[in-house]
Amino acid sequence: MKVAQLSTRYPPGPGGVERHVAELAPRLAERGHRVDVYTSDLYREFPWQRLPASVPREERTEFGAVHRLRVWSLPGELHYPFFRGLDRALARDRPDLVHAHTYGTHQVAVARRHRRRFGTPFVLTAHFHPIWSIEGGWLRHRLRDFYDRRVAGPIVRSAAAIIVQTREEERLLRGLGLTLPTVVIIPPGYRPLPPPAPGSGTFAGRYAVPGPFVLFVGRLASNKGLVDLVDAFATLAAEEPDAHLVLLGEDGGMRDAVVARARSAGLERRVRLVGHVDDDRWLAAAYREARCTVLPSEYEAFGLVLLESMAEGTPVVATRVGGIPEVVEDGRAGLLIPPRSPGELGTALRRLWQDRALAARLGEYGRTEVVPRFTWEALAGRLDALYREIGAA
Repeated sequence: MKVAQLSTRYPPGPGGVERHVAELAPRLAERGHRVDVYTSDLYREFPWQRLPASVPREERTEFGAVHRLRVWSLPGELHYPFFRGLDRALARDRPDLVHAHTYGTHQVAVARRHRRRFGTPFVLTAHFHPIWSIEGGWLRHRLRDFYDRRVAGPIVRSAAAIIVQTREEERLLRGLGLTLPTVVIIPPGYRPLPPPAPGSGTFAGRYAVPGPFVLFVGRLASNKGLVDLVDAFATLAAEEPDAHLVLLGEDGGMRDAVVARARSAGLERRVRLVGHVDDDRWLAAAYREARCTVLPSEYEAFGLVLLESMAEGTPVVATRVGGIPEVVEDGRAGLLIPPRSPGELGTALRRLWQDRALAARLGEYGRTEVVPRFTWEALAGRLDALYREIGAA
């Protein structure tokens, strides 16, 4: 089957959806599909940055091809990437099935138009975020509310199936009151990170972290609870003079706020903002060396970084939101706390920092009992079966 995967961005652009599509494409090819990825020429959206000229806009791959199309967007809170030529590209290449990623995006509307014109079925992996968790201010939230009430219904109904990652994601999507097609729950997978290179030294040494540390991995975005994290860390730092906080990831608009809060708390020397790390060997080293990994988000559809941390035997502290409780068993694989609760977050961090036996027990349970449940091969196998079922209908 010839499958078109539609995604706003794709590696080398960082992000969870980007990695999701990149992991799927070669595994679907192993099951006999030709996969063409149609994506944008963006490296990131916040702030708006295009890929460098060195990244090919048309790339032949082992699974098919990657087409990086030019996009444009309205300014400010009206931000919404529009693809140039996506309709024409699909009409030219005529896939047997279109798989669009991310609810509410332009490529989903294009997938529907292509179905109406050519009869080509499409599926949607929602990667759904509720309205209150999306980036932007009052106007952006009003626009999303308008989309949910007035635009989404016909688009969503026309999909052959909607794929969600957790039961909570399905519940939130159904809460919009839309008429949904078949909904299939398929969790994402985990790909083991490569081990640190022999003789390369430590993550702490390479990035000048002078003591043991708590780790955050992810984009520095407004929905990640990062100011609360600095406040929670301050309570740990007051008791543990050698403790540090490391934030690893691209700036998504919150770097200045994090720096300002750390400075006001007198912690600017103990909060390290490393930025994005391209080499996964150093990412693996960061997880291994951390006392714990923390994800204090206001919402997460899944939280892939939690699997990455557990795979390295490192316990996690996360908020009880979205799909996280379906991944992290509270008190067995990590500690869960309410969102926007810096006091409870600080207590959880101190508990794992000071009770090393508990931290080791949680990390071992996550590594041996949780991580093996989530594989990209399982996801690709279930998608393959779904594609063939739709194709035979």
